Amino acid sequence: MVEAVEGLGQFDFAGDDHVVPFQVEGLDVRGRAVQLGPMLDAILERHNYPLPVARLVAETVVLTVLLGTSLKFEGKLIVQTQSNGPVDLVVADFSTPDRVRAYARYNSEALAIAQENGMAEPHQLLGEGILAFTIDQGADMQRYQGIVPLDGGTLEEIAGVYFRQSEQIPTKVRLSVAELLDRDDAGKPRHRWRAGGVVAQFLPETLERMRQPDLHGGDGDIRDESVETDDLWGEAKVMVETIAADELTDPMVGPERLLYRLFHERGVRVYPPQAVYDRCNCSREKIRDVLASLSQDDIDHTVVDGVVTVNCEFCSTSYKFEATEVRPQ
Repeated sequence: MVEAVEGLGQFDFAGDDHVVPFQVEGLDVRGRAVQLGPMLDAILERHNYPLPVARLVAETVVLTVLLGTSLKFEGKLIVQTQSNGPVDLVVADFSTPDRVRAYARYNSEALAIAQENGMAEPHQLLGEGILAFTIDQGADMQRYQGIVPLDGGTLEEIAGVYFRQSEQIPTKVRLSVAELLDRDDAGKPRHRWRAGGVVAQFLPETLERMRQPDLHGGDGDIRDESVETDDLWGEAKVMVETIAADELTDPMVGPERLLYRLFHERGVRVYPPQAVYDRCNCSREKIRDVLASLSQDDIDHTVVDGVVTVNCEFCSTSYKFEATEVRPQ
């Protein structure tokens, strides 16, 4: 059964743009599930990316939302790729408690060649490089960063490697992106994006089955391989692997129904959903402070007709300043 923690006797489905935390006590598994709709649409429509790039950004946003909503402190999770592929940079960040933003940088000519050669799947667009997970707890706290190589694997696979090596937590991630072509209320053709994902982690509470600590030096190897081969974790992984791509994005399924399909025999408990929003952290004041920290030469090179213009790569907002406003301190 699917059991709601709050609202005894009542159960409301989370719907789009809400992360649903869950727990399967019989398998020692905890995780989160989500379907993104209008929030994702807003991010992708703003940038008007080519379809293959949009798919890659959407996958990255889903992964970032699933991981960022697990933060138990005020801060930010940044998921960033740097690589030699047609899309050489993708950045998505989640700022607690609910702000999401993302953008990508790509080479149009290289992208066209990749499409001609049938190499335009999200992981193929990245090429070789790194995927970095950065946790920022504020100016007075040291940043934590975990880095894993991009070696041709999917974001699902690479995220699993990161958790196994850096966090010592057996983890299974599923991600999916879909395009919807329909008509609006006026009958006009409409293109929309949907995406969904699930992250499941093996977190046994008994001492003898808890995850092993990281080795000295931080090489990330799991000390006891029995954790990865545990029967309960093996069962949970198989269940998550059976999820079809369209189940993750189908609005008629939703996270709660999907979790019931997967774990009803074991019993799954879902917790109150957490909403996420397309919200940028930029502001006129922040941009002014950055400009004021630059040298006079740097400022002079950006002045056009006495005005400095800065465009936010995330939200595409344009900020204009008189040159006299941003003189170095």
